[in-house]
Amino acid sequence: MQSFFKSTKFRCILALCIALALGVMTAALTHDGTSPLTKAVSVVLTPLHSLSSALLEKTENFGAHFRFSGAYMKQIAELESQIADYRNQLVDYEKTLQKLESYEAFLDIQKNNTDFTYCAASVISRDGTDVYNSFTINKGSADGIAVGMPVVCGNYLVGSVRQVNPTSCTVHTVLNPSLAISAYEIRTGEEGFVTTDTALAMFGKCKLSRLHSDTAVGSGGIVCTSGLGGSYPRDLIIGTIQSIHNEETDISAYAVLEPGISITNILEVFVITSFN
Repeated sequence: MQSFFKSTKFRCILALCIALALGVMTAALTHDGTSPLTKAVSVVLTPLHSLSSALLEKTENFGAHFRFSGAYMKQIAELESQIADYRNQLVDYEKTLQKLESYEAFLDIQKNNTDFTYCAASVISRDGTDVYNSFTINKGSADGIAVGMPVVCGNYLVGSVRQVNPTSCTVHTVLNPSLAISAYEIRTGEEGFVTTDTALAMFGKCKLSRLHSDTAVGSGGIVCTSGLGGSYPRDLIIGTIQSIHNEETDISAYAVLEPGISITNILEVFVITSFN
């Protein structure tokens, strides 16, 4: 029996009785027409009612906030999808614009070289380990492409076809030492050969070699194909002279050239399949 009086259950019953007694006394003193028992219960339960109301309000607010958050997340997902679509459209627009610019530039060549026949092609891959910036285009022998055909972008010589498959081919650029292009500087008319080496190619440069030791060629001169040998049409622009140097192996000089077009950024090219 003593253990019951010491238990938590007994303490709770005692606290409830004291609360009811206080409620009865309070109701008796107020004389507001409410029965003492009802008033006592109201006194005891009012705080609990207030607490439950507050908890219910917070729960409803949380539910509304959750619903609003869900709506916001849905709107964000829709906006992100729209942004992705706009980016894809922008990429397509840039590609189309570059293709149009390439066609317009080549049309200028066609006006002055009506004997050209050509095949339009797109760059589909590049070898990131190749310091000579070779690349692959999406046209091949099935399109009339053959080894040795010149590859241009506008009025600029890009390089020459070297390996051909039925539906693709590899292009060696003017930065590749395997090419030796007969060329001349347009102001002086002095001729030489455009080639390069690994050291120059790593910096995106080539050179006009076999110049006279007392050459009049100077910085800023434009170098074009001469047409000698029949491998390339005449007057395709190769690049601009940056500096003149003496060869170490003989008494000739050479000019360092910067290609007239950024080879690493080319996306559209033309293969000249025949010319007079």
